[in-house]
Amino acid sequence: MTGVDADRLHENFLDAQRRVYFDHSPGNAGMKALVEIDFVERLAPPISTARSRSWPALSVVPQLPSASSIGIVLHDFSLGGTERIAIRLANEWVEQGRSVTLVCGTEDGPLRSLLSPAVILIPLQPALPRGFGSRRKLGKAAAALFAADPVDLVFIPGNFHWQVVPALARLPVAVRPRIAAQLSTPLTRYDRGPVHQHIYNRWTRWLLRGADAAISLDDTMTGDANAILRNRITQRIRLPALQHAPLAPLPLDPANRTIVAAGRLVAVKGFDIAIAAFALLDEPHARLVILGDGPLKQELQDQAERLGVADRVEFPGYVSCTRPWLDKAAMFLLSSRYEGYPAVLVEALAAGRPVVATRCTPAIGELVDGTGFGASVAINDPVALAAAIAGVFAAIPPDPAKMEAAVAPFGIENCARDYLGMFDTLCAS
Repeated sequence: MTGVDADRLHENFLDAQRRVYFDHSPGNAGMKALVEIDFVERLAPPISTARSRSWPALSVVPQLPSASSIGIVLHDFSLGGTERIAIRLANEWVEQGRSVTLVCGTEDGPLRSLLSPAVILIPLQPALPRGFGSRRKLGKAAAALFAADPVDLVFIPGNFHWQVVPALARLPVAVRPRIAAQLSTPLTRYDRGPVHQHIYNRWTRWLLRGADAAISLDDTMTGDANAILRNRITQRIRLPALQHAPLAPLPLDPANRTIVAAGRLVAVKGFDIAIAAFALLDEPHARLVILGDGPLKQELQDQAERLGVADRVEFPGYVSCTRPWLDKAAMFLLSSRYEGYPAVLVEALAAGRPVVATRCTPAIGELVDGTGFGASVAINDPVALAAAIAGVFAAIPPDPAKMEAAVAPFGIENCARDYLGMFDTLCAS
């Protein structure tokens, strides 16, 4: 190598060092080292010559994820699928190396204990309980907090929380985060007439006009969202229904006649239909266990008394984990009038338990119909529900291992990673 060549090589090296720069632009959680790749192609291998020099190594800071800081807005920690999934995702995102800040109206609710201490929790002071206009107030308060301490992206965990989106979307560009809104329930419902559905569509479009992305739970929901929002910003990501390393399912006992149902004791869950169907069964040794709590508990207990099955219908109350109950069950019963994508349905199949369900959610078409893992019937039909339960009792039990394998993609690690991949792409664009 000539002296001229060595000098040129050294200049190329210094030129590349000058082109390593740091980006402090708003929305980036840290410095991102950016290196011109063509330098590598121009840099020849070092050759020992009389003119060779000892140069310092090029130091490059690894590029951080585009969505390294994530905010979540949650009204409270009440019993609900939206709250449970939001907490589960927050915990997993922290485990996968992201900074997560959860802003809540109040810390009240039985699910508070499930939140990881690694998640930064900011409850409003004074507390903001649910009430008229409380979601809009929560949105304004969250916007003020994220303006003072910006994050890369804010995750809105479900339909109930959409009213916080407008306030976040109005933040100045310098501090405005990207906004990803979860669609936790289908946008079209059987019980809405055309006028009501039209009003709902317009309301949805107005609330989410400031969202940068929407996340659906199934393909039908994605199509509906694209049509209603008039903007193709919706992507499907599977429901993170299963925790780390779920237990292997226990074998099914053909003589077992225990039926487990779970959910808040409210009208939409259809537990009145479940009890009515149970009373029609010709199974004197069958038991119905309804896990959950809610305002209709006494009414449902009274119904069981009137139908003569009170001694075989149990109400254990809220449980933090359904798995021990599913392990003792012969089947899982979903009697709802309306559902999003119920995590407990996935949990039941992961436990290796067949399902009898109303067609209250698109999940039934994916996980029950045509799979041999149970049966489905129309909504609000206790006679059909009873016949389906009897049919599953009489049939050869499905293989628990096959049911578990069918829902393996709903594990929290993979699903949380899919969310983060979407968030990184959104923040980098």
